Amino acid sequence: MRLYGAVTAPRATRNMAEDTIMRHTIYCVLCVLASLALAVLAARYATDLWLLAFFESLQTHISLFAIALALLALVFKRHWYAVFLLAFGAGLAVHSVVMLREYAASPAANPPAAAEAVKTFKLLSFNIEDSNLENGARIADLIVGSKADVVEIFEASPIGSQLQRIIDIYPYRIGCGVMTNDCDSLILSKRPFRMQSMRSLGSLWDNRFILATIDMDGQPVNFASAHLSKPYFDEFHMVELDIMAQLLKDVRGPLILAGDFNASVIAPDMRYFLKETDLRHSFPEPATWPISGGAYGIAIDHVFARAPLQLNSVQQIPDAMGSNHYGLVTEFSIPR
Repeated sequence: MRLYGAVTAPRATRNMAEDTIMRHTIYCVLCVLASLALAVLAARYATDLWLLAFFESLQTHISLFAIALALLALVFKRHWYAVFLLAFGAGLAVHSVVMLREYAASPAANPPAAAEAVKTFKLLSFNIEDSNLENGARIADLIVGSKADVVEIFEASPIGSQLQRIIDIYPYRIGCGVMTNDCDSLILSKRPFRMQSMRSLGSLWDNRFILATIDMDGQPVNFASAHLSKPYFDEFHMVELDIMAQLLKDVRGPLILAGDFNASVIAPDMRYFLKETDLRHSFPEPATWPISGGAYGIAIDHVFARAPLQLNSVQQIPDAMGSNHYGLVTEFSIPR
């Protein structure tokens, strides 16, 4: 019995030591992962690097991920560093929500009686993905049946073969053979254009910005359409936003801008763009990417408005129809 006890005690001690080492190792791994994630996010407060642009748009999601790692680390070991990571992650998450709200449109101030007298219009905007050819007919059905006053489509090639039946409903268009030979950005309207222009934003892509003025029952409204490059393609995204900001500063009257910006409104160059142009967005914005994320993705397709135009609602189209983006249906009004 003495021999058995002598053998058992050291074995139990070794097991406890191995368990302690394993728990400490897991704790360290979790803390390192959380530290790296938070360091990438915190870099935006010290420098502006396009290499970090993708992560900046995901600040809320990455912060919550780091918080989960810190909480898990505390399960394996109680230590002040995990608590620090938890607090730091919470701070970044809260600030991301603050930034999401900073340039949100204020609620309409009209009294109920006045609001009822203001007519509401509808805008459909959708990046249908250039390679999504097999769903062109379904997307055309969506456009024709949408009852939208204006439609803005990006990467519009899949509906090229369906244009004839679309223009029966929307006889006025810019793009896909009108003002350009390519079929990327496309604006469709039931009403004639008072003014129309198409141009390139920078040197990376051609003809991805459209500006048109349409008479909406006696009220001229400026409709802008933009399809920007990905923010981690060097500094092209920032340059494109700078060029567009200068163009939109000269626009007078109600303005609504829809497009695929490939970035969240909390990205530094997006925040600067909204500040410079006085454009505002709805809050919360519907998630549009990635499709697998559903309602928990991020908003990289936006609808922005400048007063007096008011965004009444911006809603996600629940069926992406083969695209890698969700479309948006926007109802807006212009108080007289």
